Amino acid sequence: MIVLAPAWSPTTSLLLLLLLLSPRLRGAPDCSFPHSPISSTFTSTIGKLSDYLLQDYPVTVASNLQDDELCGAFWRLVLAQRWMGRLKTVAGSQMEKLLEAVNTEIHFVTSCAFQPLPSCLRFVQANISHLLQDTSQQLVALKPWITRRNFSRCLELQCQPGKDSSTLLPPRSPGALGATSLPAPQAPLLLLLLLLLLPVALLLLAAAWCLHWRRKRQRMPYPGERESTSQERGASWSRQRGPPLQSPPGVKKVRGI
Repeated sequence: MIVLAPAWSPTTSLLLLLLLLSPRLRGAPDCSFPHSPISSTFTSTIGKLSDYLLQDYPVTVASNLQDDELCGAFWRLVLAQRWMGRLKTVAGSQMEKLLEAVNTEIHFVTSCAFQPLPSCLRFVQANISHLLQDTSQQLVALKPWITRRNFSRCLELQCQPGKDSSTLLPPRSPGALGATSLPAPQAPLLLLLLLLLLPVALLLLAAAWCLHWRRKRQRMPYPGERESTSQERGASWSRQRGPPLQSPPGVKKVRGI
């Protein structure tokens, strides 16, 4: 009995290859959104939180994220969502509701399986008003493309090349929300300022001492000048007293009276 094998056409090979390269079949995580998760009221929601918060509350923002046209806005929303979650743990009941509302607007980023933050990522300290304003801008930039792009290649945050060795502030844990603590000045900057001011202070001190010494020398006469001055003062006093009194004629001086 002869069994005929099915013909193997190039079209069949191409279809099989496409199936093997499909992300879902390979087990690769998918990060796409058939329906837009960005609401039309996110600007108002972020504005309410911004009005309620102290604008100088310190947070940290990434300073060396890669400028990627597709993933840049997505990465910044990932970092902002992490801050919303951290702030909720230290906020009061009223503040927690506002933070949760903002967190709801950007929580869709957690549906994608992001990799842990890379060690090259660096952070700088900023005010929370800057973070909220940037979050609103990223949502505006992402909204037209959220349903038209696949963000599967954005699941690992990338750093700008050549900027991973900069000495910047690391992210710090938030304190009680509502405190107005400001970033402390760096010790090397204070030391440099003291080193610059020390010579100026020494020069001013030396100039003041020289001026005081010169004035003291001008007021203090030399020994020869001091003796002549005493004689002149005695002569002046004698002239003021006039000639010594003399007894009238015929009157004898009586001693003891």
